[in-house]
Parts: sequence; C-alpha cells; structure tokens
Amino acid sequence: MAIRIKSRSGETTEQMLRRFKKLCEKEGLVKDIKRKEFYEKPSERNRRTVRKAIARRIRESMPMAFKTKKEDGPRGRGPGGGGFGGPRD
Repeated sequence: MAIRIKSRSGETTEQMLRRFKKLCEKEGLVKDIKRKEFYEKPSERNRRTVRKAIARRIRESMPMAFKTKKEDGPRGRGPGGGGFGGPRD
C-alpha cells in the first residue's frame, strides 16, 4: 500500500504535504498506526468491539435522542450555532 505524490505545476511543498496527509487519512494509515502503537490483548479487543456494537445498537434504537435537527448549528443552538456569549448571543 504505497502512497505516491507527484508535484503539480506551481504547487508548493506545503500543499503537497497537505495532499499527502489527506491521502494517508483517507487510507486509514493514521488510525491503523495509532491502533497498533501499543499491544492490545485479544480479550481487550473483543471487549472493545462488544462495547462498540452495544453503543451502535443503542444509537439505532433511539435515533432522535442523539441527533439534532438539521436547521440547528453546532451544539444545537439554532442557526449559526454556539459562540462564547459575545454581543450576538
């Protein structure tokens, strides 16, 4: 699974690096490296997968409890979202 990046005309090294990082993220390399950083016993791995499955089932059984309306912004505070209590809040 080799990732190759060729420089485009007029592209800076920062832009190339950004493209490379996006490709690594897309391929799941970062996630895989973090997962393999420390040894995880098979029993712990099984426990983690069971916990994820339980959480997924709970989310699927109560869909409205964990979702906000589409028109809400971040944190469910209406259009525009949150803020830090500035003059517009």
